[in-house]
Amino acid sequence: MNEYKGKSLSWRIADGVIELALDRAPANEIGVAMLEDLERFTGALPALESQASALILYSQQKAGFSAGADLRELYFLAQQMEMSSALKGVREFLERIHAVLNRLDTSPLTTIAAVHGVCFGGGFELALTCDLIVADKMARFCFPELRLGLIPGFGGIPRLKRDIGNAVVRDLLLTGRSINATKALSAGLASQVAAEGEALRLARATAAQVTKFDRVAAAAAKRFIKPLPASDLRNEIDIFCELFAQPAVMQGLRNFVENTGAHPYLP
Repeated sequence: MNEYKGKSLSWRIADGVIELALDRAPANEIGVAMLEDLERFTGALPALESQASALILYSQQKAGFSAGADLRELYFLAQQMEMSSALKGVREFLERIHAVLNRLDTSPLTTIAAVHGVCFGGGFELALTCDLIVADKMARFCFPELRLGLIPGFGGIPRLKRDIGNAVVRDLLLTGRSINATKALSAGLASQVAAEGEALRLARATAAQVTKFDRVAAAAAKRFIKPLPASDLRNEIDIFCELFAQPAVMQGLRNFVENTGAHPYLP
């Protein structure tokens, strides 16, 4: 299957490059629909990888790459269940999203996230699975989870610790502040900064460069420099679930759902 269009994303392959486009209004929130489409994509990856050298992830939504987990969906589903059932559902969702993101993280392809606008929470965690992040100069990166009484749950902390210095990790996690593309570049989070509206074009140019090299050598180099932090990823799921049982989390989710602002995910 060289092309696919689902409820929340689409993909196509051409000239040795796979392009995965997130497209779920208003800001590519990651809920059940997005997870199912991502599972379909990673299920198709083995066949696609034999035809490609690079993978680009990008967004077709004006608001940005992704605002993160679908908190409204999470809140309303949790409200319909006893806490024990809600916790079981949360753990199952986390295990499924971790399986998807780990598969992207360890793909032998060179993976590139073309990021514009908001790249928050779970969306930030999705971008962190990629080998390279090309950031629009207006992009913003943020982990706002502590405002909900939670930590990032899609693997963000172990991947961020793997990739950049602890000072930036602590600042992002403990303050909930966003950083811009320039700061992301200086911290080693982004590899390139593009002019406004040019992140996808620059990512495509980078992918074209990648296709010039031997795929086997590139995959070997990636395995060497980018180990999967498997133990920390499992621990993150356990900590997230422990925190989810606290009363502060439901109150934080309720506050988010009741927020009447146009963009409640913004810090």
